[in-house]
Amino acid sequence: VGAPRQDNQKGAVLVFRRDGGTWVEAGRLEAEGLGAGAQFGGAIALAGDLAFVGAPRQDGTGTVFAFRRDGDAWTPAGTITPDDGERGNAFGAALLVRDGVLLVGSPLHGAGAVYSYRVDGESFEPHGKLVPFDGARRDVFGAAMAWNGGELWVGSPRAGRGSGVIYVFEHGEGGVTGVRKVASPVAGRASFGQAIAAAEGVVVAGLTGADNGAGLAAVFEAGEEPRLAATLASPPEGMDPVTGGEVACTGGNAAGWDCGDVDLVSFLPVSAIGGGRGVRLNDIWGWTDPETGKEYAIVGRLDGTSFVDISDPANPVYVGNLTRTEGTQPSTWRDMKVYKNHVFIVADGAPGHGVQIMDLTKLRDFAGEPIEFTEDAHYDGVSSVHNIVINEETGFAYTVGNRAGGETCGGGSHIINIQDPLNPTFAGCFAHPETGRQGTGYTHDAQCVVYRGPDADYQGREVCFNANETALSIADVTDKENPVPIAAPTYPNVGYAHQGWLTEDQHYFFMDDELDELQGKVERTRTLIWDVSDLDDPQLVGEYLGTTSATDHNLYIRGNLMYQSDYQAGLRIIDISNPLEPKEVAYFDTVPYGTNTPGFGGSWSNYPFFESGVVIVTSGNEGLFVLRKRETVF
Repeated sequence: VGAPRQDNQKGAVLVFRRDGGTWVEAGRLEAEGLGAGAQFGGAIALAGDLAFVGAPRQDGTGTVFAFRRDGDAWTPAGTITPDDGERGNAFGAALLVRDGVLLVGSPLHGAGAVYSYRVDGESFEPHGKLVPFDGARRDVFGAAMAWNGGELWVGSPRAGRGSGVIYVFEHGEGGVTGVRKVASPVAGRASFGQAIAAAEGVVVAGLTGADNGAGLAAVFEAGEEPRLAATLASPPEGMDPVTGGEVACTGGNAAGWDCGDVDLVSFLPVSAIGGGRGVRLNDIWGWTDPETGKEYAIVGRLDGTSFVDISDPANPVYVGNLTRTEGTQPSTWRDMKVYKNHVFIVADGAPGHGVQIMDLTKLRDFAGEPIEFTEDAHYDGVSSVHNIVINEETGFAYTVGNRAGGETCGGGSHIINIQDPLNPTFAGCFAHPETGRQGTGYTHDAQCVVYRGPDADYQGREVCFNANETALSIADVTDKENPVPIAAPTYPNVGYAHQGWLTEDQHYFFMDDELDELQGKVERTRTLIWDVSDLDDPQLVGEYLGTTSATDHNLYIRGNLMYQSDYQAGLRIIDISNPLEPKEVAYFDTVPYGTNTPGFGGSWSNYPFFESGVVIVTSGNEGLFVLRKRETVF
């Protein structure tokens, strides 16, 4: 069994022996000269008493280690490296041995390559190399291989922009006698050919990227024209809904989730709100219908946006779906905000998506069956967008993290007049010079307000507080055609300035850094506390360190409480009545497995602004949570 990521990716191979009905560990394969990050055990092939183990990052190029079994012991029997290897070729990422011939995949060698070696005792003589006749760089030809009789099937899962293809080489006594291609049976970035197995005329090929990464397996009946016989999928994964009545947090637990002074009002898994196989949730916002008083959750998914009626919070109802902009790919990063009963939706990593605009009063049309909604307007002045910020008081939207077409504004704020929601118009650009990783003024997220804080110089001005990857950017955007940068302070141990929110008196700005925990720059979840009473000279006056080491993502402030989505640690509620001494007073861990360590997955965001007091929370693989904080403080 290979464990290529063990020991800081140095790798390991464990040997097990079956003893009756159990498997007993019987030792390890020890490679001589193994380097850090070698990923030893990335591939394994067995031939009698010989074992071949790939270490695709050994010495930067990749190496195959050979071992011979002598009784219960495995001893080194040589190494294999390519004569024409270059750094980063991943030689040894795939291995296949049959009839005295060892095939070694080197998928990052140009378009990819498969090296052949004759095995004679402890001698491994080069015997040729296969490359794709029409391959392009980084097609990763050789990522997987399988013999089907006299045919060698070789996967090239990144060919065709990630669709994938399998090359079938026909072999005779003189070597290769012909080659043909098998195309992916699934459209999109399916990674067809990432894994292949064959036996008795049946070939099974993995499509690891299909169904949003949930994966499929295609079964072929081999022949001159391989026939797709079946497509296999694992059963949909997901949790059961929790509805019908609040589940109290008792003894630190509510229906299987860890908690502290937060009750579970209800829970709907991804599959219950329009998410198909492999779909995950991302951002969330809320809307209250001014006519009916009903509260709604607006939930981002990989492939669209869900609308959920939570007016009876213990019995939420899935109202319908707005699919992503036609022709665009699914997006991990979807964001939405509301203005004048219209929702404005953007997506990153999705060229051509623009801004979808939908009239939310259409949610009143729900009559029991989920509705497939369509947008009511579309703004195409931007293309792929990371986040959208709206100042509801002025009627201006700010798309940030713009790329892939349109007026990107250097990745900063693309300002849109949305005072007439169905007729948005471009109003201006702002990118704070020399901020962001590329120095272009890239903004990841922001909050824009009519300023009423302590600084008399900016009273009544429209001011944006921007998280710009490397700094906090503050700008006066009152004149949309001529925004003015005010300040751009940075701070120690920057990982990635991600997002933040003002206290209600606009005296302080709390900001999260998404990567400082993951990069080991801090030991616990860190929130930066800025005193912005003097906008020209903001001061970092404190750092709140949380109760776990989980990565923080999005935070919002209502009253004296900060609601923070900390990925694996879920929702954390912090009392900031004394802004310089925050204290966690409640929590609900939305991930009922694993540990609260740095990394992604889990709670993406939350919305704590409903009059009812419920807080809605998204958790990527889990679903939509409706929560209620208890009045007590522990």
